[in-house]
Order: sequence, then structure tokens, then C-alpha cells
Amino acid sequence: MKNPIGIMQGRLSPPVNEKIQAFPWSRWEQEFFQAKEIGLDLIDWIVEADKLYENPLLSTEGAKAIKRVTSRTGVSIGAVCADYFMDCPLIRCSKSDLKERINVLELLIDRLSHFKIKYLEMPFVDNSAIKDSTELKQIIQIIKPRLDKAYQLGVTLAFETSLPAEIFKTLLLDLNHPAARANYDTGNSASLGYKPEEELEAYGELVVTVHIKDRVLKGRTVPLGQGDTDFITCFSILRAKNYTGPFILQVARGGDEIELAQKNMLFVKNFLDR
Repeated sequence: MKNPIGIMQGRLSPPVNEKIQAFPWSRWEQEFFQAKEIGLDLIDWIVEADKLYENPLLSTEGAKAIKRVTSRTGVSIGAVCADYFMDCPLIRCSKSDLKERINVLELLIDRLSHFKIKYLEMPFVDNSAIKDSTELKQIIQIIKPRLDKAYQLGVTLAFETSLPAEIFKTLLLDLNHPAARANYDTGNSASLGYKPEEELEAYGELVVTVHIKDRVLKGRTVPLGQGDTDFITCFSILRAKNYTGPFILQVARGGDEIELAQKNMLFVKNFLDR
């Protein structure tokens, strides 16, 4: 397999406010140069609710800085992880909040198009998890009218959910659009007790981005190879499904982040080279 390997933004810097994942405000440009030195192909950019409109992806000066650093390093933004929707979900909110959140979704689609970024990762886990069939229908009603424009702009929405395989597959089939696809998180699935052979056989052909992570069953994120993620099966089925998208390191924190990134990149390459 010759897939690009990337890293979640912030994983090449010390944690921000002790969070496992956050936008690295003071070091985001340096991370591109560090990614280049390590040999990573791309960065998965983070957009949070906190200081949303100050995010470089959404500002004029920030856009210029992004274009400079990606041009100088050759490291691209392979996807945008819209963590904004973790704090501001599209469900269980007032009509006024929903309107604002849809506006943010449409803005993000436009900005990804501007930067020619293919994938907008939409998390529906934890605080934003889809809890029942009513919420599932609400998501379809919100997302479906925006897929044509996303497709025309060259943007694919990659959904990450905590739904069981067949229900997630139903969501994707109900959306029924080439701009509606899946993000697969190896660790989150393992923590939920889901089996990769069931998930990837159900919707593997619709996966466009993969987050590499290891977690223990019903527990926390741990270093790669120390949890319950069945990496052998994950990589084997993705290879059989002719997966060509990126593998993005979204791994446990701690210690020297650069050294960890190098080690974790080699972990992934070992499976790709088999």
C-alpha cells in the first residue's frame, strides 16, 4: 500500500492546556517543518469552537501564512477535523444555534475548497454522538441539502460516528452521495468493542480517511500496539478494499512528541510495506 501518512495537528507540539487534542496556536507553522523533517506527508488541521474565527484557516492573513508554509515544506493539509462540532453539535440544540452551526459548516466547506483540501472530517462521537433514530434522521435532513455544493467544490464530508456498523452504513446509504463518506478511527472502534472485520466489511469502500490510534476496550488511548486495536485486520481489509486515502496519526501523548511521531510513523509503514 502506498498511502500518504499524516499527523493530527498539535501532535508535534507540547499539549495545549493538558488537552490530548487542541489547535497549537503558537507552533502551528513550525509543525509543518517538523513534519517535513520526519517524512510525514500531511497534517490533519483542527478547527475548534474556541477562537473559531481566529483560526488561520478562516482568516485572510492566516490563509497567506498557510499557503507560504505548505509551499515551503511540501507538507499539505490532507483533511480538516471539525472539532467545532464536538462542542457545538448539529443535534440537541436550539433553532438559532442550529442556524449558526450550519453557517459554520457551509463556511468550512468554502474554506476547504479555497485551499483545495479534500476532506472535512465530521465527528459525531462523545458530546455530539447520535443517540437514536430521530437524531439520525435530523442529521440526514441537515447534511443532505449541502452535499451537492460540497461535491461541486471538491469537498467530501467524512463522518466519524460511534454507531454500530450496520447503522452507520445505513446513514451513508441514506445520504446516498459521493460527497458523504466515512472516517475510520481504529482506536475509538476498539474502545467500543467493535470488530474491524464487521465495520470495514459493512462500509469499507466508503472510508476516505483513517485515524490511527490504539485504545483499550472501554478505556483510554494507549501507545500503538499496547491496546485492543486489531491493526493486522484493519490494514488487511483496507488493503483488500483498495483504500488509497491517508493514514493519520492521532495517537497517545506523552514524552518527546517528535520522537513519538517518528516511531508511530514507522509503525504504520511496517503495515503498509507488508
